[in-house]
Amino acid sequence: MSAMLRLLAWILAVALVVLPVVAVVNGWVGSAQFPLRTLRVQGELQRVDEAQLRATVLPYVQRGFFAVQPDKIQAAVTALPWVERAEVRKHWPDVLEVRISEHRPFARWGEDRLLSEQGSLFPAKDVQVPRGLPLLDGPDVRAGDVVALYNQARERLANVGGVRGVALDARGSWSITLNNGTEVVLGRNDPDIRLDRFAPLLPRLAAQHPGQRLARADLRYTNGFSLTWADLPKAPQVAAPLPQPVAASSRDVPSPQPSPASGRGSYPQEAIA
Repeated sequence: MSAMLRLLAWILAVALVVLPVVAVVNGWVGSAQFPLRTLRVQGELQRVDEAQLRATVLPYVQRGFFAVQPDKIQAAVTALPWVERAEVRKHWPDVLEVRISEHRPFARWGEDRLLSEQGSLFPAKDVQVPRGLPLLDGPDVRAGDVVALYNQARERLANVGGVRGVALDARGSWSITLNNGTEVVLGRNDPDIRLDRFAPLLPRLAAQHPGQRLARADLRYTNGFSLTWADLPKAPQVAAPLPQPVAASSRDVPSPQPSPASGRGSYPQEAIA
């Protein structure tokens, strides 16, 4: 009997130690006695919606300080639009700190993604894409090469209206689109050398074709290139406005002349044959 009592006492002692720990871990104690009251957000937020951020964090902090799991909050915050990186920490007694680094968009990438200044690709869905971003495309692993050629093209073609975009297709062929719609095909080999060779010629070629626009330049030839020109749209001719009738004023009406017969004023009359 005494052995049974000792066993029960040992179980009770263990329970008294384990149960509070379990209660803290599961938030039974923390949610009531140690609630989180402050959300501290750090970082220069220009595009992250703070209301959406708070709504994302709120479900994870309902169980109190000890039960909050920062890694889960961090994963949820990182999934928000425009968030590049997030760090979450707890500070006693009631503070949850969230540090956020935003994506800074550099270019559009393909049809539905953006490329950040840090070289990260992220979805463009549910975000307001800034206007005027260049249009880049290619395999994800070649993003650095695409950006390098874009920067070169932007510098070399600045005097012909600038560059709208650069693309590297699945076959490894490069192409550039200018702001005026001109397509420049560079091919797969030495695109930077071909661009450097062609760029100085473009202003002179354009000057030789007044009233036309270069629609396509194919630079894949060894000793030359092929050019396709398109007529510029003619400005619509505006008909000259018709003269508007002018109301006669008193100065336009001849003064009445005195009639010899009556002495009254009268207007001169045209003789009828």
